[in-house]
Amino acid sequence: MANGALSGAVIAVAGAGGPAGRATLARLADAGAIVVGSDNDPERLAEAVDAARYGHGGATVVGDTVDLLDLDSTRDWATRIEKDFGRVDGLVHLVGGWRGSETFTKTSLDDWDFLELLLIRTVQHTSLAFHEALQRSDRGRYLLISAAGASKPTAGNAAYAAAKAAAEAWTLAMADFFHKAGGAGGPTSAAAILVVKALVHDAMRAERPNAKFAGFTDVKDLAEAIAGVWEKSAAEVNGNRLWLTETP
Repeated sequence: MANGALSGAVIAVAGAGGPAGRATLARLADAGAIVVGSDNDPERLAEAVDAARYGHGGATVVGDTVDLLDLDSTRDWATRIEKDFGRVDGLVHLVGGWRGSETFTKTSLDDWDFLELLLIRTVQHTSLAFHEALQRSDRGRYLLISAAGASKPTAGNAAYAAAKAAAEAWTLAMADFFHKAGGAGGPTSAAAILVVKALVHDAMRAERPNAKFAGFTDVKDLAEAIAGVWEKSAAEVNGNRLWLTETP
């Protein structure tokens, strides 16, 4: 893989400190990419960066503490990456969070206020900050990790599903930008959505050894799918939902 589609690519990973982020940093580093992670928890980010760096000798993996709820800070991050490494070939958006309720009637709009910032505003900021650099790349990719619930909301997940659906719509608008920028020759960069039911990792299995986690995607499989997007052409993935679970 060191000589594959990701060799020498510069990839930013937002939300790099969680289990999915750790798996993604490791997989991208293993594929030969230069990886720049961010997270709102500096200690967790440092642990994830160190694990990827030392688990893959010689890999360039660095971390930046960035306030993704601040557009100027997010733009500064994108500018800094391009200045330091000469290019930006990808942004993987792993910022997540969940809040739900027992019933639709018991939905709290405080949950919406929380999720709107976490799941929508961060997508708006990273896409606006990175889209021009990604368009300048010959293999630019913006990847949003979304949930199947955005396409089939349940009564107790109204706020979460609506926030995810809004983030998907925003990402698809970015895909249209890449489509139009490509002109007659087709897009050279792409925005796409990877859809899971939910994610599972080793610690969850250890905590609940009898749970089946039916339909869940292991974070390592998600990381593999993320890396695989660069194996496809921009035209193949731009504006598409790539399902890693059963389609509702």
